[in-house]
Amino acid sequence: MVQAYQVAVRASVEPRERNRTPLQHTSFRLLLVATVGGFAGYILLMPVLPLWAVVGGAGEIAAGATNAVFMLVTVITQLCMPWLLKRIDHRVAFGLGTILIGLPTPLYALSSDLWLLLAVSSVRGIGFGLLTVTGAALVAELVPVEQRGRAAALYGLSIGLPNVIFLPVGVWLTQQIGFTPLFWIAGVLPVAATTVLFGMSRVQAREPAGKASATTFPLALLPSWTVMTAVAVGAGGIIAFLPLAIGESVAPAALMTFGAATMLGRWGAGQLGDRLGQHRILVPSVLLAGLGAGLLAVAAWGADPIALLGTVAFGCGFGAVQNTTLVMMFERTSSGVASTAWNIAYDAGQGLGSLGFGILIALSGYPLTFVIMAVLIGACAPLAFGRRRG
Repeated sequence: MVQAYQVAVRASVEPRERNRTPLQHTSFRLLLVATVGGFAGYILLMPVLPLWAVVGGAGEIAAGATNAVFMLVTVITQLCMPWLLKRIDHRVAFGLGTILIGLPTPLYALSSDLWLLLAVSSVRGIGFGLLTVTGAALVAELVPVEQRGRAAALYGLSIGLPNVIFLPVGVWLTQQIGFTPLFWIAGVLPVAATTVLFGMSRVQAREPAGKASATTFPLALLPSWTVMTAVAVGAGGIIAFLPLAIGESVAPAALMTFGAATMLGRWGAGQLGDRLGQHRILVPSVLLAGLGAGLLAVAAWGADPIALLGTVAFGCGFGAVQNTTLVMMFERTSSGVASTAWNIAYDAGQGLGSLGFGILIALSGYPLTFVIMAVLIGACAPLAFGRRRG
């Protein structure tokens, strides 16, 4: 009788839990606000720093190194995060991240010399490593398990919104107000976001039962990690070099559609993945990103308007891959390890894309570089199919 009563209670509670949204949790709402501010300071400068380096006389390879070094330091920081998040309040780690991203940024205005750009980018990379891993881990810690899919989608929107608004605006603002005011704006936004964290509840990492160690990288993550890395390589190249590959009149609109499509793809994957299964979303997402890369190759050959179609296709695929692989990783290990692995894939991929694109462009030009990107992404499709058994 007692067992039957417990089953009946669970049956009545579970539908209500499924109908609840992550936005009903105050700390989760504050996380979204702080994430918007932190990522705004980061994304504003992604396409701008290579341009600033070129102003200082740097070539394509050196220009790409500004973002590559930023991402390299980010990844090194992220490797320490599972250990760190077991020992300090997540709010502290997140706040250190936003401060380190913002405070050094105005120093870029002192000079366009490459050594200064790389030094400042290194400090900001530490902050970004703290911000990215802690933010994604908080998605898993602040909401119940049954809300993680929707929470990941909302978190994706808080990252995607700065992409939509600030990615194209950064290039446009350099044309309107110059580089120095833009560096100050990019510095103030993350620091201001830090104040929101005072309203968030204290968070320590939970130890999920039946999952891998909280400080090791399970091999079960490798296929999803590889897919995420490959698509992120393409995204890093697009962000850093698309303004140089196509006409200046088209570049802001192309970057805006890329950001909007990425946000849309991540949101859609969050809704469909819970119903259809993550593996059913991952395969077409990878193929769509590959198609977008192919269209960008056509645009780089001189058909500038095609760039808009390419960024829409690649952005939708990229966003869907982001959400799907993150949820898959949460299912296979602790939140700290999953967040670290996913963010390393994302950031290492973008850093490799920025540097690798610079090298390939110098050797073979823009069109062939985008073709190589399309082939790389398409080659990951078998790994996406393989996740059906997971």
